Amino acid sequence: MSLVQLEGTGAMIETLEAQVLNVLPIPIIVVGEDDRVTDANAAAEAFFETSVAVMRRSRLADLVPFGSPVIALVDDVRRRGASISEYKIDVAMPRSAGERIVDVFASPLAEGSWDVVLMLQERTIAEKMDRQLTHRGAARSISALGSMLAHEIKNPLSGIRGAAQLLEQQASDDDRLLTRLICDEADRIVKLVERMEHFGDERPSERGPVNIHGVLDHVKRLAQSGFASHIRFVENYDPSLPPVYGNRDQLVQVFLNLIKNATEAIGNSFEGEIVLSTAYRPGMRVVAAASGERVSLPLEFCVRDNGPGVPSDILPLLFDPFVTTKAQGSGLGLALVAKIIGDHGGIVECDGTPRRTTFRVLMPMFASRDGRVA
Repeated sequence: MSLVQLEGTGAMIETLEAQVLNVLPIPIIVVGEDDRVTDANAAAEAFFETSVAVMRRSRLADLVPFGSPVIALVDDVRRRGASISEYKIDVAMPRSAGERIVDVFASPLAEGSWDVVLMLQERTIAEKMDRQLTHRGAARSISALGSMLAHEIKNPLSGIRGAAQLLEQQASDDDRLLTRLICDEADRIVKLVERMEHFGDERPSERGPVNIHGVLDHVKRLAQSGFASHIRFVENYDPSLPPVYGNRDQLVQVFLNLIKNATEAIGNSFEGEIVLSTAYRPGMRVVAAASGERVSLPLEFCVRDNGPGVPSDILPLLFDPFVTTKAQGSGLGLALVAKIIGDHGGIVECDGTPRRTTFRVLMPMFASRDGRVA
């Protein structure tokens, strides 16, 4: 084999290696002898929100906080010449207001080399799945409670409200205030019970191919014409995304809830921003709650806001019923979101870091009866 052929073969191998690294969903960067980044995969570009070209002009200290343990970890790997792992390290970028906790795995690129490979794992798939199963269990438990309340509470409330209206006709002005209070409170309880009735509806919904971008555009228009009129929306859509397999009305309800939550978290700030994004992420498969079949969830839809974030003690319970950070909240909105997405065979999760709170929905795509993707 000639030298030219060897060089050509080497180039082909390097291209294949780059392709393999770029399909991995875990951020990987290579740090050179002078702590400059020499290479990175596509997942690292998304994680650090910058291109490989920019990272190659940067030092490791430019990507992580000042004095980060990651820098010391790279030095330890060079000194020992062996792989080292560290867990729960904050690698938030200096310009970011929130923390990003990751597990870091560092290893020499080759024996005797000063180049170090860093792999950053923000959270394991097992943790996501365990949390999702908890959300589904909570949604199922609240289903029975919602059905019971609808039957046992609404009928007596109708009688109480009717009696208050009869008393109001003969009451004095002062007493009329009390009867009006009874009616208003009865109406408020009925509305709460009606919201809980949604959890008790176990009937299979009609599903088919849904253009998620149409859903997001519709929800954005609703929000901008009302509660989110002061919010700036940013759209980061994958135009080639296939249809999602779902129920359009229920998906509108899901994303309207998520955008409303994001808006309330931002408050009255005129610097508020909500980012809506869609992407194709192959490789995620789960067992559908309804059928028990393994379902692929390659479609990722995100709602991200720059609000203050979710308290760490609330985050694991965020999708449980009656858990809320709002003074006047019922704690049912996100529980309903978890139930709807779970019934669709999908996953919903939250990364609640300050200035970067992201609700991520993973769902199956539509396929025709012969198995072909639409």
